[in-house]
Amino acid sequence: MEKIRCGWCEKDDLYRKYHDEEWGRPVYDDETIFEFLILESFQAGLSWYTILSKRENFRKAFDHFDYKKVAAYSDKKIEEFMNNPGIIRNRLKILAAVTNAQRFMDVQKEFGSFSQYIWDFIDGKPIDNNPEKLSEVPATTEISDRISKDLKKRGFKFVGSTVVYAHMQATGMVNDHVRDCFTRK
Repeated sequence: MEKIRCGWCEKDDLYRKYHDEEWGRPVYDDETIFEFLILESFQAGLSWYTILSKRENFRKAFDHFDYKKVAAYSDKKIEEFMNNPGIIRNRLKILAAVTNAQRFMDVQKEFGSFSQYIWDFIDGKPIDNNPEKLSEVPATTEISDRISKDLKKRGFKFVGSTVVYAHMQATGMVNDHVRDCFTRK
């Protein structure tokens, strides 16, 4: 029997695997949260599929998203990225990744972990929107607006409300799997 999935992921096996195993699953460890924060910020203006298909290249280039290493990247490292065809070569987004790693560690110092900080916006419990169809899934919400505003105030870059909402979906802060999706069972 064929699995029923959210319609957006039926493009190919890469998308299906991401949908089936990661998207909408709660993530509480800072390392994975940081990875998604960086990937989502690179997605701004692009499709998630573009980012997902380059994910392994990003992992290699960004030292497996070790935020301590990313925070210390030099100008020389930035130039290496600009010559790496395996990732998105947008200087502003690359520089934002470095800045965001630095701000990420600032938040860790203040709250004990980035996870504690971000999950506090929803009292530590995933929001289940239980949409019947994809058209009911929002691009932003009042909460993503609030998180985005706070991140920007803290100096984060490329964290508009749409990026933040996508991050919330990716890390399971929000469950937007459609009602008939097999992952709900």
